[in-house]
Amino acid sequence: MSAGRPFLACACFFSDNVFVGRYGLHVRYRDEGQLRRDHGRALRERGCRSEEDFRAAVREIEAEVQRRKQLIHQSVERKAIISKCYKRKHPEVYILQDSFLAPDFLEIVRYCTSPDAHLHGLLRYIESFSDKRIYRLPVFTEEFCQAFVDELENFEQSDMPKGRPNTMNNYGVLLNELGMDETFITPLREKYLQPITALLYPDLGGASLDSHKAFVVKYSLHEDLDLSSHYDNAEVTLNVSLGKDFTEGNLYFGDFSQDPTPVPKYIEIEHVGAQGLLHRGGQIHGALPIASGERWNLIIWMRSSAIRNQLCPMCNKKPELVESEGFGDGFTETLEDDVPETVNLCSLW
Repeated sequence: MSAGRPFLACACFFSDNVFVGRYGLHVRYRDEGQLRRDHGRALRERGCRSEEDFRAAVREIEAEVQRRKQLIHQSVERKAIISKCYKRKHPEVYILQDSFLAPDFLEIVRYCTSPDAHLHGLLRYIESFSDKRIYRLPVFTEEFCQAFVDELENFEQSDMPKGRPNTMNNYGVLLNELGMDETFITPLREKYLQPITALLYPDLGGASLDSHKAFVVKYSLHEDLDLSSHYDNAEVTLNVSLGKDFTEGNLYFGDFSQDPTPVPKYIEIEHVGAQGLLHRGGQIHGALPIASGERWNLIIWMRSSAIRNQLCPMCNKKPELVESEGFGDGFTETLEDDVPETVNLCSLW
């Protein structure tokens, strides 16, 4: 559907969903007047009460906007330096192999690619949580997780430039900059994950997930402890616990971002090593603080241009397309003959 066409971003990336860390709040920012009108009350409720507090928040927001404007150029530079200078400790983990994948995961994929596969049959293989369409399934072997985390720690300890996943995670690795997109994440998405998501999320483009953003985040007692409530810039998200040893730090899930309720109901789900959680990207969620140890998580935001070309999930408007690099934010120029065949767009509202 998007073959041969470059992936793009929505211009809202430079103004919407800016995270103000000191107040744990996502805001939209055009100028100070708009910020006061739209978010003044929420900021005050979180402790931003003086003019000095407000000015500090504005400086934090404007610094993040500037960072986003420089992001593409800086990411290309970092990737080139890493490719040229970084010495890999476990080069084998950069190329996806069946031996990295849990036998039960491969059995799930075999079922989903069989001629008679259907949703209710798939649900016999995976664990389902409440009515929020959240599912847990085995993904990797423990041996692979150990080698992968060891490689990530080696990179963290190197003097290579490091781009962080987002403003909410200060510790982690962008896997496209590490050189894992083409040889690991893309085949994982196309060959193994898409047959599963096609059955679980047909209304969200589960059969046409044609791009992604993949990164690893790290939680430890002296670094990032938790993750504030948010939703992802994705149609479907896979979150895999890679280890190491940790206690607490459960994930929690609330409403779907486009269908909030007056009193949202949250559920907690425990992370299990080498297993993944699949959920809708628009599902509001976060991570509770870990109590001890250290945890690494692989996050894959999977995107369907057939869906997001109609409506940007971050600004809830027709996307205003701007140039980007790599997979961008998963948008493409829409052609007149682009009609999603397996997608019910009414489900987005």
